[in-house]
Amino acid sequence: MKPLVYPLLLITLLISGIQLVLAQSSTPVAKIDSLFAEWNKPGKPGAAVGVVHKGKLIFAKGFGEADLETGAPITPETVFHVASVSKQFTAYAIVLLAQQGKLSLDDDIRKYVPEVPDFGKTITLRHLLNHTSGLRDQWNLLAMSGRGLDDVITKAHIFNLIKRQKELNSEPGSTFNYCNTGYTLLAETVSRVTKQTFPDWMQQNVFKPLGMNSTLFYDNNERMVKGRAYSFHITPGVGTFSKSPLNYANVGATSLFTTVNDLARWIDNFRATKVGAPATMTQMLEKGRLNKGDTLSYALGLFHSQYKGLSYYGHNGADAGFRSFLTYFPKEDYGFIVLSNQAEFNPDRKGQELASLYLAPHLKEEKKAETPVANASFKFDSTLFRNYAGSFELAEAPGFILKFRREGDRYFTQATGQSEVEMFPSSDSTFFLKVVDASVVFHRPKGGQVSRITLRQNGNHPGTRVQSVKAPEIKQEQFVGKYYSPELETIYTITQDGESLKLIHVQHGEVPLRVLTKDRLQAPWWFVQNIELVRDASDKVLGLRMNNGRVQNLWFQRLNDDFAAVQPPLPVK
Repeated sequence: MKPLVYPLLLITLLISGIQLVLAQSSTPVAKIDSLFAEWNKPGKPGAAVGVVHKGKLIFAKGFGEADLETGAPITPETVFHVASVSKQFTAYAIVLLAQQGKLSLDDDIRKYVPEVPDFGKTITLRHLLNHTSGLRDQWNLLAMSGRGLDDVITKAHIFNLIKRQKELNSEPGSTFNYCNTGYTLLAETVSRVTKQTFPDWMQQNVFKPLGMNSTLFYDNNERMVKGRAYSFHITPGVGTFSKSPLNYANVGATSLFTTVNDLARWIDNFRATKVGAPATMTQMLEKGRLNKGDTLSYALGLFHSQYKGLSYYGHNGADAGFRSFLTYFPKEDYGFIVLSNQAEFNPDRKGQELASLYLAPHLKEEKKAETPVANASFKFDSTLFRNYAGSFELAEAPGFILKFRREGDRYFTQATGQSEVEMFPSSDSTFFLKVVDASVVFHRPKGGQVSRITLRQNGNHPGTRVQSVKAPEIKQEQFVGKYYSPELETIYTITQDGESLKLIHVQHGEVPLRVLTKDRLQAPWWFVQNIELVRDASDKVLGLRMNNGRVQNLWFQRLNDDFAAVQPPLPVK
């Protein structure tokens, strides 16, 4: 009987191939090609795209190059780092173990990982899954400590910071604050409960049973993976591409390596559970709740959302130059996968545009503010921009500044803590961005400088022009000194240069500090944004607290001016 196996297998493969070809022939292939035409050029990074319907991969294609040095093309089998799309897999592992009775979602994390400090508050696995733990984010802490996110970052590096945390951002369960630290701890919990490494356990219990043969959790930055993509970004001011190195050797929050073809099998497991049970997905999709009863849109490694009246769940991801988007519309039974290796690529937008092609009969047009579109024929009078340039603060987010400047015939904006990006005029008063779905309207008075703007991004956000604070009553020399964090074991220095202040770190260099008030400073680094001064009863500065969104109120003690005055003795000869 053995010889019969091979012809049957061949027939099966041929039929599968025919089904995929027939399915692709009935889909709007030309329209999909048009959506990704910008990334389907020699010498450019690109994207791998997949569409899943009724558990079958009905469209799969690659655009652009996986590696600009070798010219290797992107295909549906190209292996991508998918960043935070990884979280749903980590959550799935926790739910599987809970259903096996090996742990409970309401267990204290310190039961499994006692290295987590005792903050006097119970942090449960559920808190970690829902991003309500109050823990500080590992990437932000690493950057604040002096590391670059393109450095080699291992689990040990992250745990060294976790163990040193002295305070929480917030009370566990009180606030949603996206936290990668929690998912690193969840992966470690799986490892300690199962007595296996997290990558090995996932391989044996999830990936292999689902036939995800090209998928792995990447916990060794020196490991070679055949057929992988590398990531890139546009070199500022040049327009060519540069590498975006990624050297992570940690798992749970990130570091899933996978392909479009394998993710199609994962989406199929959403609809017809093959690993676990139907109750597994029910638990995965349970929305988080805050202590006061508010329901979150975040479940377990998955966001709930809507697109033009249709409900879906999924997640996106961004590390280095990798961008990813995976979503599933359960009622329509469609899943969409977009993986890219270019930092400027917007996977969410492309995923939604892809969904629009397949779900058009079901979509409801939403009434929303007019969104400008690219108009290559529009001729902007550059002299108008002299009234637009400057800084504007959003009314709903004090301290969040949008800066606008012109360079020749190009126009740029930079938000607090973010990189500068180019914007493009679509009218005499409106500019749009390509990297995100956003635009800015400058409200022009009859004459003179513009004092108001509206940022259009998921709604309308008004802002007003702000000037640099030049208050003579604020003596800037009072801020000068060195500040030490016991949590990070690192030092930041504030110096004065004429009328300006600078913030200096031995690894990150120096940046200008903006004085907002007597007790508030602002820095342009993404990992140091707002700084609050702490004073004693005599108004002397004792230290400061740094904030950056995912790290709140991190304490830095002011050091005595002579703290390093003692010199080491000369060596004895």
